Amino acid sequence: MNPMDYKIWAVMEQQVYEKRVNDVDELCQRLLSVWHSTGQNVIDKAIDQWCARLTTCVLVKGGHFEHLISSHLISSELRN
Repeated sequence: MNPMDYKIWAVMEQQVYEKRVNDVDELCQRLLSVWHSTGQNVIDKAIDQWCARLTTCVLVKGGHFEHLISSHLISSELRN
């Protein structure tokens, strides 16, 4: 549930696997390359979203909520 899990790794994973990975060494190189090229803005955005994600998790009593976050469909019913 931390920012690394839900945002930063998702961004990195998408870039790492744009092309087929041939071996472990290539995977390691791509991971390092993508990590070094990841902008601070991606990290900042992940941290900024954390509070809303935690709040939503509490509102749904620990249930699944990713669909509520990604589509911004947190209903007023959940807030009450």
